[in-house]
Amino acid sequence: MDENGRLLGRITIDDVVDVIREEGEHQFMGQAGLSEDEDMFAPVMVSAKRRALWLGVNLLTAFLASWVIRQFEATLDQIVALAVLMPIVASMGGIAGTQTLTLAIRGLALGQLSHKNARWLLAKELAVGTINSAIWAVVVGVAAGLWFNDSSIALLIAAAMTINLIFAALAGAILPIALEKLGIDPALAGGVLLTTVTDVVGFLAFLGLATIYLL
Repeated sequence: MDENGRLLGRITIDDVVDVIREEGEHQFMGQAGLSEDEDMFAPVMVSAKRRALWLGVNLLTAFLASWVIRQFEATLDQIVALAVLMPIVASMGGIAGTQTLTLAIRGLALGQLSHKNARWLLAKELAVGTINSAIWAVVVGVAAGLWFNDSSIALLIAAAMTINLIFAALAGAILPIALEKLGIDPALAGGVLLTTVTDVVGFLAFLGLATIYLL
């Protein structure tokens, strides 16, 4: 409707479904660093070139996470349990961040999210991250404590889990908005950068706290 009350057009349910389907495909492809124009029958060199960039970016971020772990090599040598539990902290952070990232990218694509209501999203995701971190920190802490029969390990992984889940939720909300502002497709770059944040923060929190309090 225009300002005079005249009908300008209409949006049918088919239009809405098409948008959701296209965005779903875009996001699904983006999680692998691909775009919708990626064709399975494209020439080898064309496909290789399209994918090489994000493989390279991912490699650099993987080296960064490995570098963080290397800084705590002495700690890992003394407390083997840390090496066993590290993937749990990183994985939980990755999933929590991806949930928020997915919602934010979808909101941007459908016009539901903009810089005007970004603060609302951050506040909401901070609250969600805090609640989930409290729940799963207790679950994982109890499981780790029973597994290794060590209350210190339980408290340590619970604290690291809390830190990483909260950071993951915030990163999942901030990254899509920031990338779009920079002119970078959030669906293509968001997943790679989010993984870096959750891995680095998770390892740094877990191993850093272990170095401070267990050695």
